[in-house]
This record gives sequence, C-alpha cells and structure tokens, in this order.
Amino acid sequence: MSNLLEYENRYYDLGYDYIIGLDEAGRGPMAGELVVAGVIFPKGFYDERIFDSKQLTAKKREAMYQIIIENALAYHIEVISVEDVDQLNVYSASQKGMEKCCQILKREKMFALTDAMPLHDIEHLSIIKGDTLSMSIAAASILAKVTRDHLMIDYAKKYPQYGFEKHKGYVTKAHKEALSKYGPCPIHRKSFKPVQEVMKEQISLNLDI
Repeated sequence: MSNLLEYENRYYDLGYDYIIGLDEAGRGPMAGELVVAGVIFPKGFYDERIFDSKQLTAKKREAMYQIIIENALAYHIEVISVEDVDQLNVYSASQKGMEKCCQILKREKMFALTDAMPLHDIEHLSIIKGDTLSMSIAAASILAKVTRDHLMIDYAKKYPQYGFEKHKGYVTKAHKEALSKYGPCPIHRKSFKPVQEVMKEQISLNLDI
C-alpha cells in the first residue's frame, strides 16, 4: 500500500479511530475567499489517484472531487470571507478554518493531519508538504481547490474585467494590469500589498484633482 497512508496508519496503530486531513486553497491570491477543507475517510480506504491538488489538472481535480465526497466518511468545506482574511491575516484565517473543520467533524479518538499548520487544543501533526505525503491531506486540498476555483469562475462573470477565471485571483502580470486599470473590486484583499499600492495611487490621484 502506498506511503501516502503512512501517517494515517501510524496514528491508527496508536489507537485513534478517525484521521482527519486538513488543507486550504487560496493563501497566496490577492482576490477571493480562502477555502479550507477537512476530510475523514473510512479506515483502510485508499485511492492512488488522490494526490496533491497542485499536481493534478483541473479536469482530474473535478473527477477526484466526486470520488472523495462519495467515499469520505465525513467532510466539511469552510469558506472564509475576504473581510476575515483581511482582518485576521491569511495564516490565522487558515488556522481558524482548520480548527472549525475539526469542531464540525469532531469524533471520539480523532487525530488531525495538517499541511504545515499548527492547531490549538487539537491533537494533530503538522506535516511540511503534507499534501504530497498524506492521502487525507491531499483529499482536503482537492476539495478546497475545486471549491475555490468554482467561486472564482463565478466571480469572473460578475467582474469580467479582471480575468478571475484564468488566474483565480493570484498575482499575475495580467491581474496586476487589470487591478491598476480598474482599481480593486469588492473581492480584492485590501491587506495584500499590490492592492494597497493601487488604493494609495487612487487616493493620491483624488487628492491631485
């Protein structure tokens, strides 16, 4: 059996009955929500196609999304608003989202595996590059990524000038050019430097008028 279950099996062997994998999508973008997901699979479940979302094509992620929700014992997807990301900072917002997933999916004898994120008052292991080392974390990364991509594609219909359907809110040359030309829209993260710079330019221009 793949070593993608190495961490899960380690904690089953230590007496835990449930393993929850946790990951997020959208820490780096300057627009759009942060999405966090938690997934619990039945003990012994394995599918070699469930792997780090960043290494799968969009089409494969969509297919794996369905397989994950059909086979998961339980899962939860937490969408964290742009306002909360700005207020808390993206790291704390991600941490808060993972902790909420654990609260909602809470089971007796449950252990959490996270992608490089320490949690408060929850038995867990923070694994660097966890989405490439644990199937449970990889599954959470896929649920989070697919959900967030759908949100950004919907936003592209509302704010077509920014090209959200292409870059999903990440900092690209095209996105920065659109931001500079049109200014920030309601889903831009005002705590992110590129957005702050454009807002300062707008204030400066208004003062000059």
